[in-house]
Amino acid sequence: MITALYLAHLNPVTNAHVEIISGLKKEADIVKVMPVVFKDGNREINSKSFPFNFETRKKMLMAVFGDSIQITDDYAFFSPFKKYLPPLVRRRSWKLRKQILTGVEGDFFSYTGDKAEGYMLKIYRLKPKIGERKSISASSVKEKLFDAALGKESTWKEDVPESIVKIIEEEWKTVEKFANTDDMTTRVAGMKFPKEGYS
Repeated sequence: MITALYLAHLNPVTNAHVEIISGLKKEADIVKVMPVVFKDGNREINSKSFPFNFETRKKMLMAVFGDSIQITDDYAFFSPFKKYLPPLVRRRSWKLRKQILTGVEGDFFSYTGDKAEGYMLKIYRLKPKIGERKSISASSVKEKLFDAALGKESTWKEDVPESIVKIIEEEWKTVEKFANTDDMTTRVAGMKFPKEGYS
């Protein structure tokens, strides 16, 4: 039994993510997809970089894959996020590894398209397979969404599956809410964290 672990932002789920997950399904018996979650207690922290909450992203994944994949919130950081850094020496970062491997039995590997992330996954003994970076990034799709919310020309619908277009349109208030805000994100050791809850 081989499990593929896919830890990603998935904010929103794009055609590139669908291609990656479809590929993982051919390589593994179980595909466990973990959209990253940032929490302050039980409350999820969202920002311009992370506009869609976990439940919305789960809905997006289910719209494409149904129950053919496992979707969990085991890739969750709890505030203050700075307590996960520096990695390796912090007990919290090893606790996160344990969370990620919840329910994983037998052999496993993790997938990333990012070399720096692959290095981190290797340090945490999560057996990374490093794939090629896809031309569509969730960040560029997000920018297109924000452009559309601000009344500019946008081709975002070309970058996401039709079933996800519907979900994003249902969540359009979220897109509008963050379109006009500053990006309250901090980047540390190649990772992005919301500024709220960082320290």
